Amino acid sequence: MKVPPFQALILAAGQGTRMKSETIKVLHDLLGEPLLGHVIGGALKSGAGRIVTIVGHQREAVEAYLSGHDASARLEVAEQVERRGTADAVWAARPFLEDREFEYTAILSGDVPTMPGETLERFFRETMESGAAVGLVTAVLEDPSRYGRILRGEAGVEAIVEYKDASEEEREISEINGGVYFVRTEFLASALSTIMGRPADNAQNEYYLTDIVALAREQGEKVFGHVVEDERFIQGVNTRADLAGAVAILRERINRGWMDAGVTFLAPDQTFVEPTVELAQDVTLFPGVYLGGKTTVGPGAVVESGSMIRDSEVGAEVTVKAHCYLTEARVERGSSVGPFAHLRPGADVGPGCKVGNFVEVKKTRMEAGSKASHLTYLGDAHVGEGANVGAGTITCNYDGAKKSRTEIGPGAFIGSNTALVAPVKVGKGAYVGAGSVITEDVPDKALGIARGRQRNIPGYGDK
Repeated sequence: MKVPPFQALILAAGQGTRMKSETIKVLHDLLGEPLLGHVIGGALKSGAGRIVTIVGHQREAVEAYLSGHDASARLEVAEQVERRGTADAVWAARPFLEDREFEYTAILSGDVPTMPGETLERFFRETMESGAAVGLVTAVLEDPSRYGRILRGEAGVEAIVEYKDASEEEREISEINGGVYFVRTEFLASALSTIMGRPADNAQNEYYLTDIVALAREQGEKVFGHVVEDERFIQGVNTRADLAGAVAILRERINRGWMDAGVTFLAPDQTFVEPTVELAQDVTLFPGVYLGGKTTVGPGAVVESGSMIRDSEVGAEVTVKAHCYLTEARVERGSSVGPFAHLRPGADVGPGCKVGNFVEVKKTRMEAGSKASHLTYLGDAHVGEGANVGAGTITCNYDGAKKSRTEIGPGAFIGSNTALVAPVKVGKGAYVGAGSVITEDVPDKALGIARGRQRNIPGYGDK
C-alpha cells in the first residue's frame, strides 16, 4: 500500500530552557540544518502534503526560517497561545483538522530530529494497513526512565500512561511512548474536542495528547503500536549533551551510507558530512574534514585533515590538502589546493591547476594549468592558461571606493613580491620582474618592471 498524501503537525512551541540559550530549541543547528528542518525533511520524505508547525516562543524567528525553506509553499503555522500540554498544542491547529483535506494527520515533535523518513513512511503505511484510528511509535528500553508507558492488552495498545501518573507496577513496563502519531483526522478532531472540553485531571494539570489512545479504545477503535527498530530514532534533544548525541547519530548514519556507496572515511567518527552533500565513488576523506551545504566531491578526490568545504564543487581527482577552507568555490579535475589555502566565493580553479599554501582566491578564474604556489592573493582576477604567479603576489583590487579586475594572460610569469594594481592587464607570455608594482598594462611577451634602482654604498658597515 502506498501512503496517500497526509498532513503533519510539528510541535515546536516550547522554549527549551534546558538548552541555556537565547535561541529557541528547535532552531539549534544539527549538521547544517535546524532541528526543526530535519523533522520537516523527514515528513516531506515520507509523503506529507501539508506541514503545520505549532509555534509559540520566538514565533517570528521560527516563521522566518519556514518562509525561507525550499518547501515553504507546503508549510503552514498555527500558534499555541497558552502552553497547556500536548493536546492543547495540537488543538491550536484545529482549523487544519476541521477542513478534512487530508484523511490522516501525523503528529511529530520538533525536537526529535533523527527519525528517518523511510521509518516514518513504513510506520504510516502499517498503521493504515492495520485499519487503526490511531497509530503510535513505541520503543523498548532497558532504562525507560521517565517516559510514558505503553499499556497493552489482547487487542493491542490499550492506553498510554504518563510517568507521573503511573503506578509502581506500570513503571516497571519497558515499552515507552515515542511521541510520534498517525491518526485519522476526523477521529483526531473529535477526540481533541472531548479532551479539551473536560478538566485536565492529572499530575501536571495539562491536556495530554496521549489520552486519544484511551478514547479510541472506548469507542471500539483499534490502536496500532509500531515498535521502532532503533531506539535512537526517537531520541529527543533537550540539552546541549542531547544535541551532541543527535550529531553523533546523524553523522554515523550519513557516513555509513557513503561508505556503503564507495567512499573511504579514514576516521568516520571524526568526519562530518551534512545531509545535503553529494560524494562520488572513491572519494577519500581524512580525519577532521567537514563538508557542508550543497558541496559535491568528484570521483577519486582526496580531502585531507582539517579542511572545511561548504557549498563548493570539488572535481574528480582533486586533492584538497590539509587545513583548507572553501566556500562557494569550484575546483576542476586534477587540481590541488593547499595546504592552508582559502578559496572564497567565486573562486573558479580550472583543471590541472595548483593553488598552494597560504594562497587566497576570490572571484577569480584560474585557467588550465595555471599556478599560484604560495603566499598569494588573487581577487577579482582572471589567470590565463599555464600562467605562473610567484610567491607574495597580490592583485590590488580595491582602491577604497570600487573594485577592479586584473587580467593575467596565458603563459605569463609574475615574479615574486609583485603588486598588480587593478585595473591592469599583463599580456600573453609577458613577464613581470620580482618586486614590481605594476600600474600600467604589460604588452604580450614584454617584461614589465617597476621598482627603485638599487644603490650600494661602500664602507657603510664600518661607519
